[in-house]
Amino acid sequence: MTKRANTLTSGRPTVVILGGGFGGLEAARSLAQSPVNVILVDKKNHHCFQPLLYQVATASLSPADVAWPIRSIIAGQENAAVIMGKAIGIDMTSRTVSTSSGQCIPFDYLILATGVTSSHFGHPEWAKYAPGLKTIQDATLIRGRILSSFERAERSSEDVEKDKALTFVVVGGGPTGVELAGSIADIAHNALARDFRNINPASAKVIIVEAGARLLASFPKGLSAYARRALSCMGVEVLTNAAVTGCDENGVILSNGRRIASECIIWAAGVQASPAASWIGVKGDRAGRITVDEHLRVPGFHNVFAIGDIACSNSNGRPVPGLAPAAKQMGHYVACYIVQDLAGGLAKPFKYRHQGDLATIGRKSAVVSLGRLRIKGLLGWLFWSAAHIYFLIGARNRAVVALNWIWEYVTFQRGARLIN
Repeated sequence: MTKRANTLTSGRPTVVILGGGFGGLEAARSLAQSPVNVILVDKKNHHCFQPLLYQVATASLSPADVAWPIRSIIAGQENAAVIMGKAIGIDMTSRTVSTSSGQCIPFDYLILATGVTSSHFGHPEWAKYAPGLKTIQDATLIRGRILSSFERAERSSEDVEKDKALTFVVVGGGPTGVELAGSIADIAHNALARDFRNINPASAKVIIVEAGARLLASFPKGLSAYARRALSCMGVEVLTNAAVTGCDENGVILSNGRRIASECIIWAAGVQASPAASWIGVKGDRAGRITVDEHLRVPGFHNVFAIGDIACSNSNGRPVPGLAPAAKQMGHYVACYIVQDLAGGLAKPFKYRHQGDLATIGRKSAVVSLGRLRIKGLLGWLFWSAAHIYFLIGARNRAVVALNWIWEYVTFQRGARLIN
């Protein structure tokens, strides 16, 4: 094969995108036919489909099933290049981005799409005991901890130690927390049911802890109540109005004084934005997000935009949620804005179109809220499955995930039960 030459055209405006998540990738692809050079910078070489990370963490899917190389995704885009590197600073005077590898990347337009990490509410020391779920590395770490807990219980001779090893605590009652809790319960009751000799995996305790009054607070109350009942039927203990006030290698302490002994704690509550706000000298909100105007521009900079989870934005008088569809809409909007700006036009303000809320609870059970439409149970699970397969990148990933789910549904087995 002939070596592909550099196809970036000199003299064109350069759009630098920091972050290859949903928003950054959508912005890059939406600029494919535009008279600009696009440089996408990400510290990872892959785009991760975060909505299915919990399935990697619970051994249902392998990492390669939910990730795809960024270079491959935009390989056919002649005006785009990818730089694998970690952004560490931005010089707004010289309009350059600095990376940890020493590169200095000039830009005419800058799109900040650097995302968020897990927030432990002012207790960063809790992270080593209760990892969050934001990356492939997080997912494989959590998978190892879950499976290792069953292994420790199997070789333990003390009932107290077995109990501790077989107690799983999920902190946070949003979609990720609900999906994790249901999936861990499914592992214990189905996938591992016949694998051990000294323990009964089905005796595992799965506890989900939510500081608010109900699970899935962004969903309609009826679906929230259904999710709680469905988890309870799976043997999951649901604790609401219970905040975590302490966390260590022995378990968690709740606001009501209860201590739960556990060796496997998973954090699915709260996020903290990347330090992008400090790079451009603006003040972030409590979560470090950058407040943007109606065009998703950073105030004071007509050529700098923030999209996705890093952005604190409003549409139709309401905050734009930190969801993948919102990030993609933002990415597409900013790409269109840049094209119109280059042509001397002015784009209309960004308007977010909410496409619904979905969460799976376990085998054959999910909740879906689409406008006035409410779906739950098996029909909801089928809808959730179809939607997630549709939005995966790459025909190979769609086919592999669909086949994995069919196999798991028929056999009750999970094929990615590897401990690193």
